[in-house]
Amino acid sequence: MLSNEENIRLIGLSQQGDEAAKTELIKEHSPLIKSIVRHYKNKGVEYDDLFQLGCMGFLKAVNNFSTDYNVKFSTYAVPMIAGEIKRFLRDDGYIKISRSTKALASKIAYFVHAYKVKNSTSPTVDIIAKEFDLDPQEVIFAMDSSKFPLSLYEKSEDENNLSLIDKIATKESSDENIDKILLKEVISGLSERDKKIIILRYYRDKTQSEVARVLNVSQVQVSRLESKILEKLRSEFGA
Repeated sequence: MLSNEENIRLIGLSQQGDEAAKTELIKEHSPLIKSIVRHYKNKGVEYDDLFQLGCMGFLKAVNNFSTDYNVKFSTYAVPMIAGEIKRFLRDDGYIKISRSTKALASKIAYFVHAYKVKNSTSPTVDIIAKEFDLDPQEVIFAMDSSKFPLSLYEKSEDENNLSLIDKIATKESSDENIDKILLKEVISGLSERDKKIIILRYYRDKTQSEVARVLNVSQVQVSRLESKILEKLRSEFGA
């Protein structure tokens, strides 16, 4: 791997349009890209295509990176690489949904609507899971697989204006969501607040201002917290 100083130098050249510098960065970081790609094999996409997607995410990280973030480049690049692959798998429909899952999503959508009419608020994932005798993770998968208006990320109509995913009440269901994250062994050591910041920023592409509204804090506080979290992840990850 390149030294931090050499990374910064090549990134600077790349951001100025130096194609040779971009090529060198991809070559030197290909082991990192491949290590992430391995997590998405057997999803109906050829390995070479997954690697190309990883490279696209990597180049986005190169183009957007700044030393002001106060983190190592590899720490910043990991969620960008994974996010590019995950968006492709999601948006291009390579993750196929079974008929039974679609039927379950329809039933859940009907229940959510009826619950909102009766209670003037959306049910939590745990309430839905109890109603259908399912694990919370099964509920999340079914709801997120559908195109119904009442999706997992729909904003509720209560005073907090939170999405349904933010209403997962139990620590267990939150941990199950974190288990799906590529760097679960590192992220699992974070506090619930810090987990939410990382998920919203790097896996749901939320801006710092949007995260601030969810957490009811200022954008400046989110920026400061994010820098501290990334630095902690860098030290844990050894990046």
